[in-house]
Amino acid sequence: MSKLKNKIAIVTGASKGIGASIAKYFATEGAKVVVNYSSNKEDAEKVVQSITDNGGTAIAIQGDVSKVSDVIRIFEETKNAFGTLDILVNNAGIYPAALIQDVTEESFHKLFNVNVLGSLLTIKEAVKQFGNVGGVIINISSGVSTTPLAMMSEYSATKAALDAITVSLSKEFSGRNIRINSILPGGVETEGTRTAGITGSDLEKTIIEKTPLGRIGHPDDIAKVAVFLASDDSGWITGEKITVAGGLYGL
Repeated sequence: MSKLKNKIAIVTGASKGIGASIAKYFATEGAKVVVNYSSNKEDAEKVVQSITDNGGTAIAIQGDVSKVSDVIRIFEETKNAFGTLDILVNNAGIYPAALIQDVTEESFHKLFNVNVLGSLLTIKEAVKQFGNVGGVIINISSGVSTTPLAMMSEYSATKAALDAITVSLSKEFSGRNIRINSILPGGVETEGTRTAGITGSDLEKTIIEKTPLGRIGHPDDIAKVAVFLASDDSGWITGEKITVAGGLYGL
């Protein structure tokens, strides 16, 4: 299998969860992958090790996507290592739940800096490296961008903003051979959901009950769609918001 043979990809927030799965699937399909992480070096190196053990090529690069200097360095190190860039996956994000009375100026800016500004900054640098050849950008959004849940006002707003960025930039990139799409996952079991106590909770049971396919999602469910969007198989798809949620958000 080599849908992404010799492609160079950066996956942000790839030390665990959906990002780690996307990085591994990309490598399986022949891509050379940059596993970006903010603070969890050990887990990022485990992802790299898993990829190399299976014959793939990957490196880990630390960087906080909400900081301009870090973003510039991530892309400089990618260029030094691989010479070019073909694919950017904006997966880095934070998703704390909060009642409206707990929303603060600090919490608002923290979420928007990582989830929205971080994606804008990485896209800005990616476009520079794409050059005239073009490239692919995949934004990992969420089903709550269109169907918000209680206690998720801040997080839902960041993902709605990310989807708006996807649509706007698809038009801005007209004629430049740059495709950009959003993936909107439903409930997915990750290290984050386990840490947050969602896994095994009544909330998870409710999500499963409302999901026509009758189960919680797995990171691999999202990674497989990311491979499709990164490959030539989706060559005529851009500016789209693709829900991958087992029917949870269907009409």
